[in-house]
Amino acid sequence: MLIWAYAVRATYGSDVSPVAPTFNIYHRRWTNQSKEYSKEQGAGRSRLLFPISALCYSSVVRISEIFYSIQGEGRLLGIPSVFIRTSGCNLRCVWCDTPYTSWKPEGKDWSIEKILRQIEGYPSRHIVITGGEPLLAPGIETLTYQLKSRGAHVTIETAATIFKNVTCDLASMSPKLSNSTPWKKAKGKFAKMHESHRLNYSVMQKFIDAYDYQLKFVVDQKEDFAEIQKLLGNLDNVDPARVLIMAQGTTREKLRAKGRWIVEICKQAGFGYTPRLHIELFGNRPGT
Repeated sequence: MLIWAYAVRATYGSDVSPVAPTFNIYHRRWTNQSKEYSKEQGAGRSRLLFPISALCYSSVVRISEIFYSIQGEGRLLGIPSVFIRTSGCNLRCVWCDTPYTSWKPEGKDWSIEKILRQIEGYPSRHIVITGGEPLLAPGIETLTYQLKSRGAHVTIETAATIFKNVTCDLASMSPKLSNSTPWKKAKGKFAKMHESHRLNYSVMQKFIDAYDYQLKFVVDQKEDFAEIQKLLGNLDNVDPARVLIMAQGTTREKLRAKGRWIVEICKQAGFGYTPRLHIELFGNRPGT
C-alpha cells in the first residue's frame, strides 16, 4: 500500500512580489517496507504541473446561486446544465443582467466540498461556471480541477480580462464592447475603471491558444459590428464560426426586434447568431 503526503512551504525571494510567493513542493512516499523521499522545487504557480490548490480543499468561492437549467447561449444552447454562479466582478456593464453579482454583489463563501456536494444530485454532467467574473475567485482552479476529475464537462463563462490555468472543456469568452461602459449610471462613478479594464487582448489570446473556445459579443446597435471586427483584428487564429453574436436586451420583445437585423449582418460576416433562450423561456430572473 502506498500513502502519499504533501507539504507545501511558501517562500519569498528577493525578486518575487510579496503577493506572489514561490512554492517549494516536498513530495514524500511511504511503503510498507521503507521510506522513499523525493523533492521538487517550483519557481512559482505558473511552473507547476498541477495547481497548489489541488492538493487541498482549503479554498473557498463566493457563490451567488447554484441552479439547474438549460444553457441559454452559445454552442451548447439547450443543453441541460448545472450553473454555479459566483459573485463579484471587476467590470460594471451598464446593461448587466445579473447586478446582484456585480453592481451590488450578494452571496456567501462556499467551500469546494460544499459546492461539490450541492451539485451531486443533478442529472447532468454539464457544469457552467459563470458570474460575475468567476476567474476572480481564489478557489476557481481547485473547483474546475475537482469537477473535471469527477467526469464533468466544464464551461467557464468569463469577460476574458483575467487568465488562470483552469481545467475546462469550453472557455466561453464575452469581451465587452464600448456599449457596456456605464458613462451615466451611478453618475459615471465606475466608467473610467470599466473602460480601462474591459479589454485584455493577451488574455483572450491565451484562452484561444490553450482551450476550446467561443467568443460572444453583446450587440446593441449596428455600429457595434465594426468594433467587433476591429477587436478580432488584434487577435490571431480566430475561427469566425466561434464568434457568436447576441442581442442586448432583457425582454423577449427587445431580443426579437434586434435579432432580426443582427441575423442579417451575421450572415454577411460569417458569424454565428445565438439567442438568449433562457430569457425567451423564463424571462430575466435568477435561477434560470
